[in-house]
Amino acid sequence: MTPAVLDARAGRRCHNALNTLHSTHYFSPDLGRELGALGVTDPRAVNFAARAAALGPVGAGAVTAAFYNYRHDLVARYVPAVWETVTPEQALAARGRAVDATMRRLLGEEILTSPEMSEAAGLALRAAEGCTRGARPLYSAHADLPVPDAPHLAYWHAATLLREHRGDGHVAALAAAGLGGLEALVTHTATGKGMAPKWIFNTRGWSRQEWDAATDRLRGRGLIDGAGELTGAGVALRDDVERETDRLDAAPYAHLGADGVARLTELATAFARTAVGAGAFPGDLLGKA
Repeated sequence: MTPAVLDARAGRRCHNALNTLHSTHYFSPDLGRELGALGVTDPRAVNFAARAAALGPVGAGAVTAAFYNYRHDLVARYVPAVWETVTPEQALAARGRAVDATMRRLLGEEILTSPEMSEAAGLALRAAEGCTRGARPLYSAHADLPVPDAPHLAYWHAATLLREHRGDGHVAALAAAGLGGLEALVTHTATGKGMAPKWIFNTRGWSRQEWDAATDRLRGRGLIDGAGELTGAGVALRDDVERETDRLDAAPYAHLGADGVARLTELATAFARTAVGAGAFPGDLLGKA
């Protein structure tokens, strides 16, 4: 039997499905509750502690570089101060408990203990074997963490590895395209698939004035029009960035193979739809306004 040929965008589709479920914990009250019990109560500090903990007790510069689209002054307000309240090891443990609680609430015990969840975990971990560490700080840091025993947590761990692997490559593609962190946010929001500006201001630390200034810079490059929409050149640049990200992220999905990617995408999409249907995300999270 001839192996199926992997479509160039198959990895992107699989990532999108995996990342949907991975991202639910950032909007879950369980994460704030677990870290709040350890003294980390500011939602922004919770975010930094949860995602940066795998890097160890690093300073603001390392977090700004790895996260890419956060205003450095915002990062420096919480990092490294958050490590005086909670150690990275404690933050990682709290994150794990929050993920467990969130997945149980959104998916239910029947899905968590299903053969499909075990199958998905195996496929996702197999794909992650194809990831590479070079120039990928967030992936590499998370790859040092042990794989949880429970299938649903192993699935989430693998989804995290694949998400951060693609994200590190995406940052490289954005930088090569001349899109800094804020410009990347503005152009992504203009596609209609990114976070609404009010969420960006609240979580990334940018102001409306800085957003408008970035929009003006992009307008000067011919990427944004007078109405704030992407021009033809802007659409082409975002498409180029995604294609380059696909290229840099091709290895794990090639390692899994076309049939495995198709099956993992099918399973991950079903899990993600269940989570979204259970109210995993705010209704106004995405949009141009």
